[in-house]
Amino acid sequence: MIQIFTTGGTIDKVYFDANSEFEIGPSLVPELLSESNIHGGYRLRELIRKDSLEMTDQDRQVVLAAVRESDSPRILVTHGTDTMAETAKVLSEVKDKTIVLTGAMQPARMRRTDAVFNIGFAWAALQLLPAGVYLAMNGEVFEAGRVRKNLAAQKFERL
Repeated sequence: MIQIFTTGGTIDKVYFDANSEFEIGPSLVPELLSESNIHGGYRLRELIRKDSLEMTDQDRQVVLAAVRESDSPRILVTHGTDTMAETAKVLSEVKDKTIVLTGAMQPARMRRTDAVFNIGFAWAALQLLPAGVYLAMNGEVFEAGRVRKNLAAQKFERL
């Protein structure tokens, strides 16, 4: 059984046209998994509903505690891309589980989103990788502590 924790981020943003603002809405992860023909084998729990730029060290400790308390050896965490690498570093304390963080550059609710691909890719990576903490984004897997987001290029790159 795979444990999925959601923390918000762009993947779950909702655009309110009247306000010209984004807010974090309910997670679309169950729909994204269903679109990928994944209909079971996981438990889903919302931990936080924040843009990753608003995540604090305390929020990261909430994620770490949930990962440690989970009885699942394989954990998928949806997360905003701006501080995903920071959370991955914190999760590196966990040595006996395979943990994959993923998210999206465009909200899942938008037509041109990378969310469906990233969720499916992270799902596969989670089942194939050994114990450790990884980021799975846009067809690449990165080890925690060896990755950063290149804001100008809007992609992740190895350090």
